[in-house]
Order: sequence, then structure tokens, then C-alpha cells
Amino acid sequence: MDSCIRKDFNGAVLIADHGKVNYLKYTGMANRREDIPFSTRTIFHIFSVTKTFTAALIMQLYEQGRVNLDSTISAYLPDYRGEAAHKVSIRNLLTYSSGRDLQEMRDFLEVYSNDLRSIDTFIAKYCSGKLVDTPGTKFNYSNGDFIILGKILEQLYGQPYETVLREKILQPLHMEHSGYLHHEDIIKGMAEGYAYCDTCTHRFYTPTNYYIDNLSAAGAMYSTPEDLLKFDQAIFHHTLLKKETVDLMLTAYPELGDVSLGFWVYPKKLGSVNTLFAERQGGGYGFHSNWVHLVDKDITLILLANTDAVDLNKMREDVLTAYLAK
Repeated sequence: MDSCIRKDFNGAVLIADHGKVNYLKYTGMANRREDIPFSTRTIFHIFSVTKTFTAALIMQLYEQGRVNLDSTISAYLPDYRGEAAHKVSIRNLLTYSSGRDLQEMRDFLEVYSNDLRSIDTFIAKYCSGKLVDTPGTKFNYSNGDFIILGKILEQLYGQPYETVLREKILQPLHMEHSGYLHHEDIIKGMAEGYAYCDTCTHRFYTPTNYYIDNLSAAGAMYSTPEDLLKFDQAIFHHTLLKKETVDLMLTAYPELGDVSLGFWVYPKKLGSVNTLFAERQGGGYGFHSNWVHLVDKDITLILLANTDAVDLNKMREDVLTAYLAK
């Protein structure tokens, strides 16, 4: 297995079989300025893996009958003023098929780097424009769809998203090293993120500062490999949600690029082994997360890195192929 970890990979590799950790390895430096190596106490930004937590929170409300996946934004956010209000459903938001004009993705540096904004201001300024596609017909990846879902959670619970996240998932699952990050927070054991430049004298550098708060329900979380395994097992062993709800979450939309509700799900061949792949990725400012669950085999792979020097999509195939062949 060690030979599958690519040169310049910096981070953690975890493989679990039926929830039992069979392989856990940390490689490289968590903090290059202070020469601090990784350890089991290292914490990572997980960026868009946050979206699967948001999807799970929405599906909890679906189970309770408080959210209808085919109701529109206006049913839950009556003050929302975008053209999507009466046309875009919760299902559309969960599958990145709202058809909105994605200003929050187009003007990325302005949106996430310049000013700290409340979720209401963020949605009004960047996520309330016109529709450019018919909802449900075209996949177009966005943060804003999930930021709107985060606001719906706040509206229905009457609490901030981070409180809902903590009370409904993190505390029940004893995910003690995971949480919602504000830009001013100092988190003990947090790795630094580094961008990679193979033509520079110093190959790694620290990206420009940003306001992670603006990513909110779409990408503001941090975690560890072992904490993410707890979430993985709660999803796929149906302790956080009912089996029929998880089955609904894992139902892929081939016309939308095999996206499902919180994951991408599709058949895949690894070496000589056919399997059903459920995956979720995240990345930003040097950090990259890659979470795979082989649904038919109950095998979990979690890759967390604090650089972008290695293509984790390629590395995960090597790791899983080697594991399945052993």
C-alpha cells in the first residue's frame, strides 16, 4: 500500500473495511514554516465535503416531513428575491441543477477574498440573479446552491447553520475533532495549506488569505480522517438516516453527470473488480479532500492533503486497486 502513495503527497490516507481501520498513514509536513510533521492530531480543511453534511441535514428534515424535495425555495425562504424562488426545488439545489446565473462562482476571488458577509447578504448579492437554464435540466457545479440550503436549515431550525451541524451530526457521532471554521479561529493542530509550483525555487507557497466564512454550508468545515469515517459509517450503516433515505441519497442522476444527493454515484472497475463508487471531493487554498465509499463492499477510502501537488483522483484508484487485489 505504501508504494501507492505518490511522491509529493502530503497528508493522510485511511482505508476501512466494514468500519474497521485497516490502513492509516500520514506522510509529509503539516506546517512547513515550523517544520511540524503530520500526526493523528492533525486537522484538515475539508472544503466541499461540507456539502455532504448539508445534504444529510436536509435529508433529516425530509425524514421528519419538514422538507419536500420538490418544493421550491420560496416555500422555506419567503424573503428570497431571486428568479429561482418559485421555480427551483430543493432537489435541484442538491443536484447542482438550479439553472441560476452562478455569479458566486464566476466572481470567485471577489466573493471569497475581499469582504466578510452575512449569509443573508451573500445570498442577496450573489445567489439571487436570473435563471440561465431550465431548473433540473443541466448540471452546473456551484457553492451558492448549498449556501441557500444552509439558509433553509437556519430558517427551519431558527439557529445558525454551525449550531445545527454540531447538534444534529457532530455531537451525536462524537466527531470531536470536526467543526465549522471562522476566519479568525485558531484551531489546535490545524494543518497549513500550500499551493504547488514545480518551476519555483520553493515548490510550495501559502495561498492568499481568504474569508472561509463566506463558504458557510458549502465549504467551511474542518475534520480528520477518523472523524470522517464516523460520518461515513453513520451514513452507510443507516444510523444517521434510515436506509430508504440513504438509498434516495445514493440514487444517481445520469443526465446530470451521475450526481446524487450529496455524492456522485456510479459503477467503476478497479483492476479486475467491479464496484459501485460513491464519492465526494473538496478543495481550496492548497487543501484537497477525497472520500470514497464502495457501496457494495463497505470499503471506505479517505484522502486528506494540504497541498495540490498530487492528483488525488489518480492516487485513489491506485490505492483502492492495490487494496482490493491483496
